[in-house]
Amino acid sequence: MNELSQSIEINASPEEVFRTVTDLPAMGRLSPENTGGEWLNGATGPAVGARFKGRNANGAKTWTTTVTVVEFSAPSTFAFEVNVGPAKVARWAYAVEATPTGSRVTESWTDRRSALSKWIGGKSSGVARRDEFTVQSIQTTLDNLKNTLEQPQ
Repeated sequence: MNELSQSIEINASPEEVFRTVTDLPAMGRLSPENTGGEWLNGATGPAVGARFKGRNANGAKTWTTTVTVVEFSAPSTFAFEVNVGPAKVARWAYAVEATPTGSRVTESWTDRRSALSKWIGGKSSGVARRDEFTVQSIQTTLDNLKNTLEQPQ
């Protein structure tokens, strides 16, 4: 398993940051690949065990994944695991901590795919080198989060 993480300082309260990163239906405004989705089985928001169907796009390629929330402790910890059918794909996590000027946010990704799943995923998503793509994806998501939350209201 490969793990990546990056952090950013944001001039916003941990509560504001946490509310934004846990709003999975609106994640498309932050992520370069996820375009949103919907909560499943009566869930209306994040909670441990809640499931979410995410929509993703990369160029002309589109696909869906199923997400299960595995950690939720407002306003500091949010993690979910991504599967495509029975195949494990990834674990995404956000850690939010208060700083003197707002918050420090760390986004982490753990690749949970088998070698075969990596090959299939590269074909279906158009991203052959997922590790390299994810480094940029995390940075873009964090930059967009910072820009969104630091805009004058």
